[in-house]
Amino acid sequence: MISFVGWCQDVSSSETDISYPKAYQLAYDGKHESAKVILVKIANKEPKNIQAKALLAKTYTWSREYKEARKIFNGLLVQERNNSQYWISAIKNELYAGENMIALGLANKAIFQGIDNNEILRLKQLASNRIQNRDYPDLGWHNTDQKIHNRYKKSKIHKQEDSKEGIATSEIKREWVTESRLGVDNAYTMFNERYEPIFFSNISYNHRTEIGSIIPRINYISRSGRNGLQYEIDLYPKFLKRFYAYLNYGYSNDEIYPSHKAGGDIYVNLPGAIEFSAGGRYIVTQTRNVTAITNSIGHYRGNYYFSLRSFITPRPNNLTRISANILTRKYLKDAENYYGFSFGVGYSPELRQTIAGDVLLAETLLFIESQRLGLEYQFTSKNNQNIYRTRLEVRRQELAFDSGNFFWGITAGLTYNIKI
Repeated sequence: MISFVGWCQDVSSSETDISYPKAYQLAYDGKHESAKVILVKIANKEPKNIQAKALLAKTYTWSREYKEARKIFNGLLVQERNNSQYWISAIKNELYAGENMIALGLANKAIFQGIDNNEILRLKQLASNRIQNRDYPDLGWHNTDQKIHNRYKKSKIHKQEDSKEGIATSEIKREWVTESRLGVDNAYTMFNERYEPIFFSNISYNHRTEIGSIIPRINYISRSGRNGLQYEIDLYPKFLKRFYAYLNYGYSNDEIYPSHKAGGDIYVNLPGAIEFSAGGRYIVTQTRNVTAITNSIGHYRGNYYFSLRSFITPRPNNLTRISANILTRKYLKDAENYYGFSFGVGYSPELRQTIAGDVLLAETLLFIESQRLGLEYQFTSKNNQNIYRTRLEVRRQELAFDSGNFFWGITAGLTYNIKI
């Protein structure tokens, strides 16, 4: 009887010893799902089994489940702060996930802990280089259209095997595509009182070259029997690696539009995935001229883009007006597919005004107060040749002829682009 019990204990002990080596073998043979099943059981049964948790985290990394790996590595680094291998694996997990800022932060924390390891220094430099040399979108967002006209080819992934862990270090290189697009944009605005609906449309041709994009555009607007055309051109010259510009000029002979409008911004990509711009706008209307100072700051974090833009419109007698616009976007499979949210408040010279005196002005808000909330969604067809963008905006705007009183407007729009 005693011998039988002893035999059972030996078998149990043997199974416990075999389970981790078995999971280890499965993991390094590429059978990650089978390995994870065993390792999860071990981790649940033996919460203090650091070795099994570390292998489980690595297996999640190899399966591209980076968030799950991160959760485990965070716990391991709390318990084993001086284990350089755990720091290395955690940093690599973030590099594979494309979270270069997090990877750099982990490397700095490891060094702050007093860990002296050449591999951590190498990974820190790699993360820093990726951040410094990141290919940011060539064109930021501006005005109320908020368009980013960049496109990358599918990433070419070059793999370099890591002999220590049997996994690949992936470096993604993006190449710019020279292409042209023909676009049509239609929008319809309805109001809750007094005003007739407004129909807006434009047709544009976007031609990209190695030195930047050229976008001629014809705008059309119709309201209450009044129609107008505006001829416009956008330029996006690139003159240094981290600098590019936005230049705009528009002309119209119809009183529904400003006679002339001109503007420009200089954009610079800074360390830390930050983009900054500064510039100005000059608008000539039938009744007055408007000058505005613009600036913006944007930040790219993973698949997200955040931007804050302000307009400062100087006026005599200390009546300077300021507006602010916030944009948040989440990019999906590539830079052409995203959804976004925007919010604006204040006085801006580039939003639509309904009426000024007896003259309709389509794109000059002058000094009318408003609040704006917008949603957008852009997606591509299966062959990526067609691009669709839908948008919905709700606006609360001050009456031009009755200061302090407001009305509501809702705008729905659809943009279609085809690559040619």
